[in-house]
Amino acid sequence: MVILSKLLLAALLLLPSVAFGHGVDESTQSFLQQNEGLQFFPFMYIGAKHMFTGYDHLLFLFGVLFFLYRGREVLLYISMFTLGHSITLLTGVLADIQVNAYIIDAIIGFSVLYKGFDNLGGFKRFFGRQPDTRAAVLIFGLFHGFGLATKLQVFELSGDSLWLNLLAFNLGVEIGQIMALLLMLIIINAWRNSASFVKFSTITNSFLMSAGMMLIGYQLTGYFIG
Repeated sequence: MVILSKLLLAALLLLPSVAFGHGVDESTQSFLQQNEGLQFFPFMYIGAKHMFTGYDHLLFLFGVLFFLYRGREVLLYISMFTLGHSITLLTGVLADIQVNAYIIDAIIGFSVLYKGFDNLGGFKRFFGRQPDTRAAVLIFGLFHGFGLATKLQVFELSGDSLWLNLLAFNLGVEIGQIMALLLMLIIINAWRNSASFVKFSTITNSFLMSAGMMLIGYQLTGYFIG
């Protein structure tokens, strides 16, 4: 398990750099630009792939799951996150709500920083109070949904069967999220049985904060020089 903890720490170091390239691959771009009519399963596949490779989203979820021990708590927090990102993903595209992608992605980076800070007990230590963690997950879920919406809005999707295609995309996002969550839960639950979990929990969440800061810096750099 010591090896596993080191691998997790290495992954947290590498993920921000990989996330810089997180976007839409060429084949998906071509499909979205040329799509006409209902394409339920292709949109579902794109949604699943986008979430499963969306390292900024996964880092936040990793932080959310880190200290959740009960299945009921996991279900509650993931439901709050799902509700949030589903609302803004669908309304963002359907209502054509234009939001700067760099700013939204910087806020998503901030959510990663926030969760690492929260897991380290930073709010109680420095501010003497703990924010409502459920409300925070819901609010950040709203921003994560806008992040997904901005990726789709770039392609000016056809209005023909748009809401059904978006529903398929959102369903795919949930499928990708469930797959990623199951993998993370297996790793975290196995790690909790090792003495290294407590030993490396502070370091891991410190790296989570570092990843969030790197994502914020990258996105704000893109905003100011783009």
